[in-house]
Amino acid sequence: MIRLEFFKQEDFSKVNYGLDENQLRFTATAEQALQNIEKRDDNDAFPITILEDGIPVGFFVLDFGKDKFELTDNTSAVLIRSLSVNPEMQGKGVGKEAMMQVDDFVRTHFKDCSEIVLAVNQKNELAYHIYLKAGYIYDGKTRIGRSGRQYLMHKKV
Repeated sequence: MIRLEFFKQEDFSKVNYGLDENQLRFTATAEQALQNIEKRDDNDAFPITILEDGIPVGFFVLDFGKDKFELTDNTSAVLIRSLSVNPEMQGKGVGKEAMMQVDDFVRTHFKDCSEIVLAVNQKNELAYHIYLKAGYIYDGKTRIGRSGRQYLMHKKV
């Protein structure tokens, strides 16, 4: 059973898995994402652990900071970033199930949030289709990211 929880330091050894070169084109590692959060002068980013049967198997960040405004004008939105799943667990529906649970998690813990936004690289077709299946909408907006053109997607909470 997949469950989302706020990241705890004891999760780090399990979410500090390696990603291959192709995956690193599209996302940050948990270690990189946590370092980026530490450098910030706000408290607007929340690391999240994806658990399967209580074992950490994935990671992402819910970011309420100003970067979300590259994707939306909604001040009540949150940006999903740095999503990854342990390569040993990929292809088993973990990412899709986690993304389907994000809106309930956000509704429970961030009552003022009304929208979830994310950017996915056009070349990352697998992730794009996972987001579509999880109810995220792509309405034609794109931007250029560090590895090329990205689809801007959103989901109302």
